[in-house]
Amino acid sequence: MVWVAAAWLAGVAPALAANDALLKLLQVLRDRGSISSQEYDDIRKVAEVPDAPQAPPEVIQPLVNKALAGKWYERIGLRGYTQFRYADVLTHDGPAIEVPADRSVNEAESFVIRRGRFIFSGDATDHVSLYAQMDFNGSTGAADFSLQMRDLYGDIWLDARKLWRVRIGQSKVPFGWVNLQSSQNRAALERPDALNMAVEGERDLGAYLMWNTAAAKQRFRDLVGLGLKGSGDYGAVAVGLYSGQGLNRSDQNGDVHVVGRASYPFKLASGQYLELGVQGYRGRFISPVQAITVGGASVTPMQDANGPIDERVALTAVWYPQPLGIEAEWTFGRGPTLSDDFRRIDADSLHGGYVQVNYRTVGRKGAFVPFTRWNYYDGSRKFARNAPRLRVNDVDVGLEFARWSEMELTAMVSRTFSRTRTGSFPYAVARGATRLGLQAQINY
Repeated sequence: MVWVAAAWLAGVAPALAANDALLKLLQVLRDRGSISSQEYDDIRKVAEVPDAPQAPPEVIQPLVNKALAGKWYERIGLRGYTQFRYADVLTHDGPAIEVPADRSVNEAESFVIRRGRFIFSGDATDHVSLYAQMDFNGSTGAADFSLQMRDLYGDIWLDARKLWRVRIGQSKVPFGWVNLQSSQNRAALERPDALNMAVEGERDLGAYLMWNTAAAKQRFRDLVGLGLKGSGDYGAVAVGLYSGQGLNRSDQNGDVHVVGRASYPFKLASGQYLELGVQGYRGRFISPVQAITVGGASVTPMQDANGPIDERVALTAVWYPQPLGIEAEWTFGRGPTLSDDFRRIDADSLHGGYVQVNYRTVGRKGAFVPFTRWNYYDGSRKFARNAPRLRVNDVDVGLEFARWSEMELTAMVSRTFSRTRTGSFPYAVARGATRLGLQAQINY
């Protein structure tokens, strides 16, 4: 708000005395503490100089600079969202269904706050931007919820156009378009397993070099601002190093992961947006282990001291919903996997992905986004104890409705043909499960 007032004062200050609305703006800035009473009086006196065709910049600019000096909080914004959810498992054959990313999928659960995110972000200086996100409903892996750090990083801008930057801290790992897309923007209630198993929680400690073209930078911004459910700006090209052990976890082997991603948003002559991308990473990962009973004997799976090889590549294609949209990603590689005899964790092959079709229409009654998604994965869940193999084959059908931008309602029905329970041994397979998810999301 201070910057709006500053720009206005520099160009049209002589009209201040006759404009009650703009006088009121200065008063609001004074009352909220953005400028002091003395600064308010000084700026107003200069702006009210009689018979002056335009206030001299050399007179008014020092006053404006003085008023803005030290007002760091005018550069920092607060925003966020809360997801209030109801889930119900309607039917299942055999063991109960388990979804690693969504603890509300549980016959004993009803209402949950899935996410309670508060984000502080802004430009600390012309060269440094800060971003901090906390979750008031994070999970530590225990039965209860907690306050959890999600993001805490700084972007260091290397050029005046802000096309080159270095990101340092805890942030999303640039692997998988759907991992980078905020849950605030995603239509489906949770991310597909194949991409999310690479980086559960999507985040880690690391340092990345990111580069954009001017056109790509603007398009990444537009894809979110226009309501097209973009992933946000993580650079057209990003390379870096990260711990590899996961969100809010200390390193276990001192061996960093190397990651690279290239993704470009094209704008066709028709105005249609198309994004194509490729990404990959490589490192070593130490999976947590626990004793299990095999053939009457207690067995704790063994693994290499530095962990097995963890390497993946993923391809991305997104035809943004204007109004018909299609998302598709597929990943393949090797990752830590429990052996068939349950005695070792070694690198084994994996593959999977998802295809989602959605349709976005905006009318007088609001925005409607019906969608359907096929979700498939055959590979390990490396973050689970003993890194058991996870096989997933399910289909989601849902509808997102937003009467106002600050409130979104989503209903989704999922049919699971098969899904491995990886939370406890024996790793049984749930089949024929149908579940319902209802969610109200408040944006602020």
